[in-house]
Amino acid sequence: MEKLSSITAFFPCYNDAGTIPTMVLRALQTLQELTDDYEVVVINDGSTDDSARILDELARHYPRLRVIHHRQPSGYGSVLRAGFAVATKDWVFYTDGDAQYDVRELALLREAMTDGVAMVNGYKIKRHDPFHRIVIGFVYQYAVKLAFGLRIRDVDCDFRLMRRSVLERLMLESTTGTITVELVKKMQDTGLPLVEVPVHHWYRQYGHSQFFDVPRVTATLLALLRWWWRLVVQREHLRPKAPTAVARDGREPRT
Repeated sequence: MEKLSSITAFFPCYNDAGTIPTMVLRALQTLQELTDDYEVVVINDGSTDDSARILDELARHYPRLRVIHHRQPSGYGSVLRAGFAVATKDWVFYTDGDAQYDVRELALLREAMTDGVAMVNGYKIKRHDPFHRIVIGFVYQYAVKLAFGLRIRDVDCDFRLMRRSVLERLMLESTTGTITVELVKKMQDTGLPLVEVPVHHWYRQYGHSQFFDVPRVTATLLALLRWWWRLVVQREHLRPKAPTAVARDGREPRT
């Protein structure tokens, strides 16, 4: 298999001290098999555990690792946008820092990435989560796919390899978990091919999900409604417009 030109592997980290070292080391090992030009970027999004100390220690030993610290949590969408903004390589891979996906399966995404493909998206072979999360996730998946006309089978699988040249055209705005819907919808509407490959999903071994509580679920549903209006009804992302300035940390400038 021909090596890719260059790859940035990015992990958002929030209280993932128990898993992020393994993620980083496995990424470094996998990337050197896929390309000669690579970097790993981790954004510590206001963690209150030992994530910051562990990441700084790793960065001292591994020069291809870049660590960025946020003093306060910025939200999942904001931290993803910040990671995409600082990526410097031709390809961008990201997954979460909680190790529910095996970063070594990035090689499977690479195998499916051919000329013209904009994104290779993983889909869970089997979801390993508590029963209530599986049920909620099932309902969420089909409701979102139906509402937004998404053609991929697993919009909630944050295990993606993307062309940076395409990613930079999307002008992502979400600051919450709705960024996955915004990302997939805007990527799909470029008209470029999207490919899916099966990947394993594992039980969370450390920490707990930040999403499954009433306030966050309610906020996400309201945000999805707004995004449905903008992306499906108004289709504003398909209208020609001048680019707006976005700070390197992923936040919109104040007005």
